[in-house]
Amino acid sequence: MCREVLSENPAEVEKYKAGKKGVIGFFVGQVMRKTRGKANPKLVNQILARLLEE
Repeated sequence: MCREVLSENPAEVEKYKAGKKGVIGFFVGQVMRKTRGKANPKLVNQILARLLEE
């Protein structure tokens, strides 16, 4: 789910990599919407941060 959200939003990924770390909240929101609120936001945040640092 996290990888899917990142691949669907390449412009936001570039913003994150350019130093706008606050964009991660947008990604968490997208994952939460796809999972209808069932995902653990803290865990989603950790996974996204790890994927974005690759």
